[in-house]
Parts: sequence; C-alpha cells; structure tokens
Amino acid sequence: MSSSASRTFVHPFASRAASLSFIGSRTSTLIGRSSLIYSKRTSSLATSAPAARLFSDATKESSDAPVNSLRFVSHLKNPIVHQLWTARGAAKASNEEQRQCLDLNSPRPPSQSETKISYPFSNDEFLKETYRNPWGQMRFGKILEDLDALAGNIAFAHVQDPRTIIVTASVDRIRLMGTASIDIDQHLNGKVTYVGTSSMEIRMQCEDDDGNKWMEAFFTFVATDPLTKRPERIAPLEPETPEEKAEFEAAANRAKEAKAIRNQIKAGVKLDPAIEKVARELLANSGSLLTMPSLAKPNDILVSQTELQNIEVAQPQARNMANQIFGGFLMRRACELAWSTTYAFGGERPIFYEVDQVEFSVPVNVGDMVNFRSRVLYSTIEKNIPDFVGLKGQSEIPLVSVEVEAWIIDPSRADAKLSNQFYFTFALPGQTNIRDVLPSNMEQARTMAKRMATDTTRN
Repeated sequence: MSSSASRTFVHPFASRAASLSFIGSRTSTLIGRSSLIYSKRTSSLATSAPAARLFSDATKESSDAPVNSLRFVSHLKNPIVHQLWTARGAAKASNEEQRQCLDLNSPRPPSQSETKISYPFSNDEFLKETYRNPWGQMRFGKILEDLDALAGNIAFAHVQDPRTIIVTASVDRIRLMGTASIDIDQHLNGKVTYVGTSSMEIRMQCEDDDGNKWMEAFFTFVATDPLTKRPERIAPLEPETPEEKAEFEAAANRAKEAKAIRNQIKAGVKLDPAIEKVARELLANSGSLLTMPSLAKPNDILVSQTELQNIEVAQPQARNMANQIFGGFLMRRACELAWSTTYAFGGERPIFYEVDQVEFSVPVNVGDMVNFRSRVLYSTIEKNIPDFVGLKGQSEIPLVSVEVEAWIIDPSRADAKLSNQFYFTFALPGQTNIRDVLPSNMEQARTMAKRMATDTTRN
C-alpha cells in the first residue's frame, strides 16, 4: 500500500475527527494518513476487513475469550486509543497479506516509525468531555493510556513483522514541563530513538497548537517470538541526522546503565554504602515516633500512615490486542491512586510532575484480582523547578514521591505476586508546610533511601 493511502473508520458515539498521521514514507506498510470519524447519527461500527480478520485471528489464540470479542476491544477504550489500535490492526493485517515481500532485517531510519496524533479539543466536545477531570482540566491518566497505545504503534512501525509480539517492557520516564489546557488542540508525536537486539526505546512528546511542549516520555518495548515468548531479534536503527545520532547515543547510555542495574540486582550486589547510611539515619529518626508517638515531632508521619489501596477484578473490557490487560489501563489506575494518596497526604490537589521506572514484570490477565497499594516514600522541598512552566518563579515547592505496587492476588490459592511497580512525583505548590515521612523498619528505610538516590541522580 502506498504512503498516500487513507482509511476511514466510523465510531458511533461522537461527531468529529481526530487526526492520526504516520510520518515515515520508506515502507510498504500502512504508513499513510489515517483518520477516525465519530458520528452520532449511526449505531453501526464499520471496520476495515483486514483489521476485522486480524482481531478475529487474535481471538482464536485464546480459548477463554468469547468468539470474535477481540475485534471490538478497541471500541471500549477512549477514542484516541481506539483510533491507534484500529490503525495498527489494519497495518498488521496489510503486512500479513504481503509478509513474503517485507524486508524485516534491513536498518531503518527513525523517521520510518515517526507517528503523530492530534486532539482537536477546540471543536470536538465529545473528545473534550472524555479527557476532562472534575475541575475542568486535563485528566492525565487518560494521556498515559494514549502514550502506551502510541508507543505500540511506533514499535510496530519499526518492527513491521505482523507475527512478532511487541510488549511494553518499562516506562523509563514521563516528565511534564507544564500543564496542558483542554481548551486548546494538542499534538502527541514520537519515534524510535534506539534499538538494541530485541528492545526499542521510544521517545514521545506532546505540544499544543502554540508550539508549547509540555510533556516528554520514554518507553522501552521488547519484541518477542509468539510461540517461545523469548526475545526476538529486530531490525537495527540507522540514525541519519545529527539530532537522531545524539538521541541514539544518549539512549544507548541509558540502556547500558539500566542493564548494569538489572545485573546488579540479579547478582545480589549489596546496597551502596552511602545509600545504606541514609537508610540507617532515616530509621534512627523514626525512634521517637515508633516508641513514644505522643512525644514525637508533630510534623513526622510513618510511611504506613500514608497508605491507600484498592482492589478490582480485571475485566475483559480492559484487554489489549494481545488479550491481556492493557498496560495503559494499569498506569492510569496507578496514577489516579497515587494522585489521591498525595492529595490525602498534603491536603491540596497535587500537580503531576513525573513518573519513572515503571516495570511490567508479570502480565495481568482477564479475571485476575488486582490489588493496587500506594504509599508516600518521602517528601522534599525544591528551591525551584525551572523546567516546569507553571511553576516558574515559585520557590520552596514541595514534591511528594509515591510508590504504587500492583499485586495479582489469588484467594483460592492464598497466592500473590507482584505485577508492576510505579514511582510518581507530584508537586504541591500551594503548601507551605509538608510532613516528614519516616520508615517503620529497615526494609522501608532502604526503599526510601534508594528512591531518594535515584531521584537525585536523574535530576
């Protein structure tokens, strides 16, 4: 299919179009402009035949899924995710038909995977309502879903093999440089910036119509064999411009550092002495709060006193195209619990600042019972945050670090396993006094100290 190809899909619940563009032009896959049209006047749902076949084939892989149910799964997500998944489904189906002609091994430039999607908030009330929070601002948890979906499209645009399974390995960092207005059109774009043997780093940015970039995100995806589930070699990346070469080098360094950390964890390397010292000091500061709480400093609070949790059964409507629970859904649920935890801790509606080191260790399946558990790890005062537009000129800004764990629990077996860990940072710019969080034991103290060291290094 040529790069100028265009396809239209009909959604029954809205009235206007969001725009999706694959910017690359050096491939025979579906890389042309694609648009999604919402129409209130129809209750039918039109999907391209190849995409319908793709979803039908995917359903056959799972005996637990109702027949053909996966072909509708994207329609149960927000409009942007629906559009992205529909486009990816059509591209995969197209590539399957011409798989023998595809060049799956030659190096590709980053421009081939570059993808952009727009949010026409200024003239689409349905879309605006979908992303509105109770205070008329952007519901950022929805953006997290979109980021995961867009990253999947970008990864596929690089890999191209419709039979390869691509999965989110980690969210390395998402940082905001400002707040986004839901009254202004927004534009989310990204591309592959680094490729290892089987993994890809994907960098995404979001900006408004005025060109104000307010978010940057880095995801890592891994390609796996559909039968063995083992990592699968993919085509290398061939950066062309000086900017692409600089991005590739920086990403290679990040990948090297991440691999070194993983190897240290596997080898059971002892905690850095400096971090261990901080942990012991934190626990020592907890002494009076643990043993004489009535005489402790009134501003001190234990980690355990900041905890919140919720439990839900993973429903089939939250599936992704691989028939497992959508990673973006898990991120949104974790983010909104972390936000609530910070609000309950600080007494002021927090501003999302950053999330990083999200590890997707164990997939969540339909029917799993998932226990999200959150806690404040530490709070600190930043003299200023110059890279965050909305906080420029302000000083002494409280930041709160929140950890969220997602546990898959099986009451019938009295079993639980950790699926995901998320680390969020929120700002409380209106607060002048924020409580000091202290550990109850050495394990908590080490977790807090490691997180403090990680944040200090990354900043």
